[in-house]
Amino acid sequence: MKVHFIAIGGSAMHNLAISLFKKGYEITGSDDEIFEPSKSRLLKYNILPDDMGWDSDRITPDLDAIILGMHARNDNPELIKARELNLKIYSYPEYLYEQTKNKTRVVIGGSHGKTTITSMIMHVLKFHNKKFDYMVGAQIDGFETMVSLSENAPIAVFEGDEYLSSPIDPRPKFHLYKPNIALISGIAWDHINVFPTFENYKKQFSIFIGKIETNGCLFYYKNDDVLQDVVKQARNPIENTGYSKHAYTKRNNQTFLCDIDKEIPLQIFGAHNLQNISGAKLVCNKLGITDNEFYDAISVFKGASKRLEVLAENDSTIIFRDFAHSPSKLMATVNAVKEQYPEKDLLAIMELHTFSSLNSAFLNEYKGTMDKADLSVIYFDPEVVKHKKLTPISSEQVKKSFQNKNLIVFTNQKNLIDFISKCRLTNKNILLMSSGNFSGLNLNSFAESLLQN
Repeated sequence: MKVHFIAIGGSAMHNLAISLFKKGYEITGSDDEIFEPSKSRLLKYNILPDDMGWDSDRITPDLDAIILGMHARNDNPELIKARELNLKIYSYPEYLYEQTKNKTRVVIGGSHGKTTITSMIMHVLKFHNKKFDYMVGAQIDGFETMVSLSENAPIAVFEGDEYLSSPIDPRPKFHLYKPNIALISGIAWDHINVFPTFENYKKQFSIFIGKIETNGCLFYYKNDDVLQDVVKQARNPIENTGYSKHAYTKRNNQTFLCDIDKEIPLQIFGAHNLQNISGAKLVCNKLGITDNEFYDAISVFKGASKRLEVLAENDSTIIFRDFAHSPSKLMATVNAVKEQYPEKDLLAIMELHTFSSLNSAFLNEYKGTMDKADLSVIYFDPEVVKHKKLTPISSEQVKKSFQNKNLIVFTNQKNLIDFISKCRLTNKNILLMSSGNFSGLNLNSFAESLLQN
């Protein structure tokens, strides 16, 4: 099979390219710029494009498939040539379905927690030497790539993102996978640039449920009122099972799951992760994993990359990094750290970086999300707002939206760094949250330097 990737440098795209290369496919690709770690990883497998930029001569009639990334535009010369030659053009979620349509497909959807739940299921299956294909939106310990496809695995586990599939396919990615087993972790408005109203966003989950294969099953977080309403309206013949937070206890800043007459120590914490564990356990049970097998595996699960990841620590301070950017993720993450370490002050720092978070029409959704922190800081870069072609926002707007009397807003990276560096860290945890990197800040080095002061 000869497959060409237009915009090969994307996170999901380059992982899929590597997976297909390892499967024995002949892979070519193009992009106008490729950053690390994609660049080094593509180079390792000798599938990094020789030259950057688009070239229609790369598109030839002998190609079996074109996979189109979100970074490409509708007027891309390679895309135009592929259409002229009537080649088969796939978005990457479309291609994942094509590769797994004869397998049992597990799809994890939801506005929050889907990466972690997918990671948990993958970890448990690997722990017990089960063969499976997968796609997940973060790097996980023990997995070289974020995508893996094979000929003989009977199961495929996919993170079901609700964002658009490709520049020429406006369907949400998770509508294309047609799961046999599905899970929805919760519904909280996001991606305002694509779904301008909450009702429009909510509808995507109704459509997703309608895509579950006949006689399939859906697991859902039953304490989410919006999700409850969506599930009740479903009309397809599937089995619905609700779940809630797993029973637990906590001692000396460690969380233990409670199961009948035993306690299972965890390396992760937070109410949202206790919900995630319940959902992951139901899926694993459905795939033939016993309760005891699940608990053996989950006790050594360390979490997905950038999800309450410890950057640095000493006896007095832990500095965490998290991907939290939407209101629901932000609140869950702040609350989790404060509740796990109630005896320590929490300095919570969040960067507004996504289209939604920098949109003045969406800012009010953040009301109260950082209230559990002892000191809350918001950072945003006005240049990013300009680059995304959004209406400028002010520090005053941000303060008013969060309605947090302890909130401080910075719009200059140097000022932010100076402020954090001068904070007294004794008996204090720091939580750095962003889907970006605080305007190019090396968070690992920064965290280490803070504890050396």
